[in-house]
Amino acid sequence: MARRKARLLTGVLFSLVLVAGACADEPEAGGGGGGGGGATPEPEFTTLEEGVLQVASCLDFPPFESVEGGDEVGFDVDLAEEIGTRLGLEVEWVRADFDTVFTAIAANQFDMVAAAVTSTGDVGAERDQIVDFSDPYYNSRQSLAVNVQETPDVASTADLGEGHVVAVQRGTTGKAWAEDNLVPQGVQLQTFQAVSDMFRDLEAGNVTGIINDEPGSAGAIEAQGLEGTVEIVEPIDTNEKYSFVFSQDNTGLRDAANQALAEIIQDGTYQTIFEQYFPGVEVPPEYQPSA
Repeated sequence: MARRKARLLTGVLFSLVLVAGACADEPEAGGGGGGGGGATPEPEFTTLEEGVLQVASCLDFPPFESVEGGDEVGFDVDLAEEIGTRLGLEVEWVRADFDTVFTAIAANQFDMVAAAVTSTGDVGAERDQIVDFSDPYYNSRQSLAVNVQETPDVASTADLGEGHVVAVQRGTTGKAWAEDNLVPQGVQLQTFQAVSDMFRDLEAGNVTGIINDEPGSAGAIEAQGLEGTVEIVEPIDTNEKYSFVFSQDNTGLRDAANQALAEIIQDGTYQTIFEQYFPGVEVPPEYQPSA
C-alpha cells in the first residue's frame, strides 16, 4: 500500500467527485499542503491503491446511496466524494452487502464504508469491536412504515402483535430494535437483504410493516413511487448517529477523513449537501458552520 499525506486540492476534480466545497489550500511541493494555513498537522494514511479511495456501500438506500443512470448518487456519496477530493484521492465505489461489510472492511478489502452506518448504542458498540468509526455526520431515527390501504388500522408499533409480519433488513439496528421490542409482542420478523425488496413486499401486502431508518424509508417510498400506498406512521427515536467506517489497521485514514469532514462542516459544504437531499429539514446545530 502506498503511503500518502492528506492534501487539500484546488481545481483538481475526479470524474466521480461532487463539485460543492469552498476552495482549499494549494498543495505544497512534495505532498504537503494542509487546510487552515498548516495550523492542523496532516495525518498520514494508507490506501489500498495509490491515489484511490475505495469506498464500499450497498448502494440501495436512497437518499443516502443508490445508483441512477449508472452513477452513484446520494447524501453519503456526495460527502464521501467530497472527503476524497480534499484528501487528493479519486473515489472508487464498491458494492457490498450490508450484513458482511463490517468483517470485509476489518479484513482490509476496501478503504472505507459509506452506508448509513449507525455508530451509537449497543449495535455501534458491538461494531466498534472490529472496526473504527469516523466522527458522526448524521442524526437518524427508526420508523414503522405500513401499507395504509391494506392495514389502515396499524398506526403504531403498539398495534402490532400475533399474526403480524414485519420486515427488517439483515444486519441493521432496525432489526435489532424489532427483535427487542416487537418479537416479545408476538410479531414475526422477516429478514431481507435489500431495502427495495422489503418495500415491494409491503406494497404487495406480503408483510404488515417495515422497521427501518426513517430517512431511508422516506427515500425508498419516493424512489419506488409508493406515495399514497405506503406511509411512515410512526417515527421511533433511538438516538442513532451515522458514521463512516474504517479498518482498525488504518487509523491514519480515519483521522484524515475526520479532519476533512470537520472542514466540510465548517466551510458550509455539509449544509449545502444536506439541504439538497433533505429540503425543508433544519441542519442540526452540530453540523452547521460555527460563527
